[in-house]
Amino acid sequence: MGSYLSHSPDDRKEMLEALGLSSCDELFSQIPKEVILDDLKIKNGLSELELMEIFSAMAGKNKVFSHIFRGAGAYKHYIPAAVKRIVSNETFITAYTPYQAEISQGILQSIYEYQTMICELTGMDVSNASVYDGGSAAAEAINMCRDRNRDAVFVSAAVHPQVIQTIKTYCFGYGIPVFVTDMDENGKSCADSFKKAMAEHKGRAACFFLQSPNFYGLIEDISSFAEIAHNEGALLVCSVNPHSLGILESPGALGADIAVGEGQSLGMPLSFGGPYLGFMACKTALMRKLPGRIIGETIDSRGQRAFVLTLQAREQHIRREKASSNICSNQAHCALIAAVYLSVMGEEGFKEAARQCHAKAVYAAEKICGIAGYSMAYDGEFFHEFVTRCPDSAKILKHLEDHDILGGYPLSKNEILWCFTEANSKKQIDMLVEILKEVSGEK
Repeated sequence: MGSYLSHSPDDRKEMLEALGLSSCDELFSQIPKEVILDDLKIKNGLSELELMEIFSAMAGKNKVFSHIFRGAGAYKHYIPAAVKRIVSNETFITAYTPYQAEISQGILQSIYEYQTMICELTGMDVSNASVYDGGSAAAEAINMCRDRNRDAVFVSAAVHPQVIQTIKTYCFGYGIPVFVTDMDENGKSCADSFKKAMAEHKGRAACFFLQSPNFYGLIEDISSFAEIAHNEGALLVCSVNPHSLGILESPGALGADIAVGEGQSLGMPLSFGGPYLGFMACKTALMRKLPGRIIGETIDSRGQRAFVLTLQAREQHIRREKASSNICSNQAHCALIAAVYLSVMGEEGFKEAARQCHAKAVYAAEKICGIAGYSMAYDGEFFHEFVTRCPDSAKILKHLEDHDILGGYPLSKNEILWCFTEANSKKQIDMLVEILKEVSGEK
């Protein structure tokens, strides 16, 4: 039995003094003021029933759109009903991270199967049992690449801005310098900018971080950047959309050393931002630098198949002073959802979902750019997201919201990042186009 003991004012004062801070507000000063809620304006002494009524009214203000054409890192996909039914089984739903491997065989096997599927998707040799989200996976992967002599990290400006910020935050704590290289005029990572940056920090390059498809939906030339990085003795870390790997070559086959990404699209709905799933996989040479948990298969004393937590020596909770990461847990249930989703979809079903994502995005791009004032911002190949120029993004998106449609992600006053998946029907896309025409005055 455990108990919760709150901190007394004296406890808080002592901790703040140890940190060299004067108040709790100063402790959280990095959080933007506009997202801090100072007062819920709830009276003291209310009953549970009264509180539930108030909170239900607050929740009722949330807007859930019937039609979604926005991605930018979180995606709406079709999820077979069997997925929720299977993962809601009481065997799984109450399971916490399996610290006691010898009594967690079922859970360990499900994670082992998840790891195997991630390796198959990414073309890598080893996967961990997952981390907290895609941004965490990106930052942890970069930390894997540094060594005594190579401490400079290069990140493409075409990577998701929030992932770049997460990388910078982690690297600030690790003392790793981060250099963001330019995009070219086509919305892709600029090879010349990467080469120039490495030349300015000769011999210090630890890795280059690339995203493909990138934040703007464009497919990057992974193999070329792998060659550039390897020629300078650096590693290539590639962030990927897992659904794109249903039709695109794996990052492992194209020369990447580490593959990471956000696994939310693998069976997890859009749920107010989480919980999500960060996947990580790498080549065998980097296996011992892979953070977090790895489940291995072995044979027990009776000669039967068994599963164990392996490579424990690098875990924070075993040899903390030698740990390269403080992640010693994983998103076990989210990893289970991903494994069940991939199993239910099957190889052909997963490929078909990817084909439909691409086909519907191509169809939508053609139709949208047929409207006066709209054009493609970039000409490169894309998977299921693309950027269009438009007359007034705020006005357009507000008009769509009035029709119960969540439009694309506004990049600027005159640019919108659109997303289309297999969950968007042709009828929905045609309806979107007709409503966009209303704004442009074509109807």
